[in-house]
Amino acid sequence: MTRPATASRMPPPLVPAGSMAHADSLPTTRWHELAERVLGGEVLARAEAQAILACPDDELDALLEEALRIRERRWGRRVKLCVLKNARSGLCPEDCGYCSQSRVSTAPIDTYTLLEEGVLRAAADAAVERGARRYCMVTSGRGAADRDIDRICAATRAIKEKYPELEICVSLGLLDRPRAERLHEAGVGWVNHNLNTSERFHPEICSTHTWADRVATVHAAQAAGLAVCCGGIVGMGETDDDVVDLGFALAALGVDSLPVNFLIPIEGTPFAERERVDAGRALRALCLMRFLNPDADIRAAGGREHTLGDAQARALLPANSIFVDGYLTTSGQAVASARRMVEDAGFTLEDGIVA
Repeated sequence: MTRPATASRMPPPLVPAGSMAHADSLPTTRWHELAERVLGGEVLARAEAQAILACPDDELDALLEEALRIRERRWGRRVKLCVLKNARSGLCPEDCGYCSQSRVSTAPIDTYTLLEEGVLRAAADAAVERGARRYCMVTSGRGAADRDIDRICAATRAIKEKYPELEICVSLGLLDRPRAERLHEAGVGWVNHNLNTSERFHPEICSTHTWADRVATVHAAQAAGLAVCCGGIVGMGETDDDVVDLGFALAALGVDSLPVNFLIPIEGTPFAERERVDAGRALRALCLMRFLNPDADIRAAGGREHTLGDAQARALLPANSIFVDGYLTTSGQAVASARRMVEDAGFTLEDGIVA
């Protein structure tokens, strides 16, 4: 049985009191005031959003506690476990600089075409066994052909027949409304398509499609009746203004689910030499997304293990869900370890799926 959450069982502070502060941040008392306004339905001003990313080290724990208050209104102390399945790996014609599956990457990864329906169904079984509430089928490539949609839809129907309560998310690249409607009819609940960064910075990370192309896919999914899983990546060389722009753009789109990824500099990719994101910056970014998207299902996603290390439990204050057992081509926290982390931090795992 999960023990009740108490203040004494919260994750330990990230930094000691008295650390160096940034001069351009709001006073500590203002984090509470900002949270009160967000809880009252207000949208923060841009300067206030910028101040969150510039939060002094010795105020970061206070900021995280206020992000938790916002998180609790919609999600309480619950944590959702999500599992990814790399349904088609590599062989991608896009040139995204962060991705080991892109055509410009020389990273040594497994490459294969779209997995058979039976394999996708078996992966769903494994996800349920691990306690996942959401199962995500992800394919590399610019977009899905009709035959790919056929297979994904067939797998989804079979999975939903066996596990009606399991949340099914797909990430299939660029998507138009007719294909999105087919996915919705088959039982897919969410389409993942990240904006990744700001419109201004997007040309620095990819040239084979535009930021507007990504927004169009989000709109197509929404028009088809699908919920949208849409977030970004922190640590690709963007500025604070870019992260703020991303947060406001996601709020304007009204995204339902918001994964916050942290760049893993993978050898063989154009971004291999980028510096890893500082844990404090990662937590500030999560707080920013919670303040700007108070009711979204915010996920501490790819790279959290490498970026946050011993501070991973602190991510649960602004974020209410996590991935377990790895990502597309990189490893991640094992489910048993994640369960212990969640419960030891005073949070409660969402109930698993029963067949």
